[in-house]
Formats: sequence, structure tokens, C-alpha cells
Amino acid sequence: MANVKELRETNNRENYRRFWWRFGEPRPGMRDAIVRLRRFIVTPRVAKHRVFVWLAARTSPDSRLFVIARDDDTTFGVLHSRIHEAWSLANASTHGVGNDPTYNAKSCFETFAFPKGLTPNLKPEQYTNPHAVHIAAAAQRLNQLRENWLNPPEWVDVIPEVTVLPSPTGRRAGDEGNHYPNRIIPKPDYAKAIKERTLTNLYNLKQKGEVQWLEDLHFTLDAAVARAYGWDDYTPEMPDEEILRRLLKLNLERAAKT
Repeated sequence: MANVKELRETNNRENYRRFWWRFGEPRPGMRDAIVRLRRFIVTPRVAKHRVFVWLAARTSPDSRLFVIARDDDTTFGVLHSRIHEAWSLANASTHGVGNDPTYNAKSCFETFAFPKGLTPNLKPEQYTNPHAVHIAAAAQRLNQLRENWLNPPEWVDVIPEVTVLPSPTGRRAGDEGNHYPNRIIPKPDYAKAIKERTLTNLYNLKQKGEVQWLEDLHFTLDAAVARAYGWDDYTPEMPDEEILRRLLKLNLERAAKT
């Protein structure tokens, strides 16, 4: 304990210095942001593939996940597009033995120029970009088919979890956010196969060109996001350098107006 206290007293976070005996910090700002959402978006801080997934409202994310407090498919789609991936990789540092790219708020998310009319300061009902609906549809389809690959319905049993009582945060009984996530239990004959069905393995296959359906889903999403930027000339062959050039130009234009 003496060693912990001595180390914590040099930490930049006031809470770490003041409450030196605690394992970490409860992140009240994040909790306030996600408490009324039915789900929220997460991505690993360090990962070989930059993937985004949904977590149920009552899931408690750990420190190795970056949380985006949004529950709309349009935001999910923009973040999971090649356009955002190119930006996040260009602004990422690397970590670990494999030099895997990192993701953080300051350099990857806050500097990213979302399409006009789809920026994070807007609620989904305030979106003015007509391509929002197309991005949302492509994102829903990507998530659905990807989940079906991870947990094929014929391979698993879905066990409903308990329903919790209404909380003082304002959730109403019956809300989706008022339930714990269902448990997904592999059927005995498929327990070993299910262990191989991970997002890392899936995107490794995509990288090798072995899952055309996933390639097609991502291209549909990328094209929808590109149209939201007004990039009607977008193709899969567009170099990352050109994507980055256009995003930087958009950033500079917006900065000049503020």
C-alpha cells in the first residue's frame, strides 16, 4: 500500500491522488452520457483491425475500450467506414509487440470531420444530410450479418436474462435499456467452432480476401458515407492519401469559419 500511495501522489489525475487506494476511477462523465441510451458504440483502444461494435446499455465497459455515447446506426456507420478508418490510422500511435494502432479521443475522434449535417453535436432527429438513412441501413445490415457469422442461430441457444427494476436514472420498466444482455450459449456440438468465431478472425479472413460478403457490405457502407460527403467519384481504389487530403481540407474550411 505504501508503494501505491507514493506512486499515486505523482499522478496528474486529482481523483487518483486523492483516492489513491481505489483501483481506478468510475468515469462519471461517461456514465452520465450513456445512462439513458439503449446501447452505445465501443472500439478497442488497441487493435489490429479498427472495428466498432454495439454494447447493451447495462454493460460496463473497461478501460481498454473507447466509448462513443451514441445509439444511432448512422454514427455507427460513419465510424465504421473506410473514410474514418483511414483518418484514425493516420492519426494513431502504435502499441504492443505487433505495433497495433491505437484509438483515442483527441487525435482520432475529435479531429475527424464528420459529413455535414451528421456531426456529433446533432441528435439523430436533427440530421439534415439526406444520406443518413442510407448509411444507417448499410450499418444495420453489416452488424446483422456479422453477428450472424459470430453466433450462427443454429449453433447457439439464446437465454433471456433477467429484467431489472426501474432505476432512479429515469429508465422506464420495459425499456430495452432496462434489460441485461441475453446470454448466448453454444450448443454442445458447436462449442469449439464458436470459439473460432471472433471479430479478429473474421477480419483476418477479410484481409485475405476470403469473405466476399463482408467486403461487399463494407463497400456499400463506404459508398453511402462517401456520398454523404458529396464524393460521387469514390471507388474502393481511391488512395488513402486522397481521402486524408479531402478530410484535411474539410477540417481547414470548418476551422476558418469558427
